[in-house]
Amino acid sequence: MRRVLLGLLTAGLLFASGGEKGEFEKKGFLTTEWCAQNDLFIDCRLESYHCGHEGCYRNWLPGEPEKMAMVLYVHDEGKYYYIEPKGVHVSELLEKAANRNEVTIIGRLKEDGKTIEASEFKAPPPPKKSFFKGCL
Repeated sequence: MRRVLLGLLTAGLLFASGGEKGEFEKKGFLTTEWCAQNDLFIDCRLESYHCGHEGCYRNWLPGEPEKMAMVLYVHDEGKYYYIEPKGVHVSELLEKAANRNEVTIIGRLKEDGKTIEASEFKAPPPPKKSFFKGCL
């Protein structure tokens, strides 16, 4: 009986410690590293997704490689995780989740503890369109 309980306990610990592909899930604000460092969230310029920081388009030449570092800022922890898209297209992330809060990234946390290999994501629904009645 003791061996059976010990075996079940060991199997349970293996399953709980990441036996199912090491899935990792975090929810936060999807932005770029530069915007997170400068506390620009909703106001983050879209050019930072392409060449790395605000105003970089002035010196960027067509054909140069992109310098984007996409991150997920987790409010509860006060830190951000780098996003490395593995099963997710970057264009989908940019279209549905860029500069949005409550984005959930699902994937695997790399050994450095700072990078998530994203296999999928969940974005909140877009804000509802409102009708403004009256004059400005």
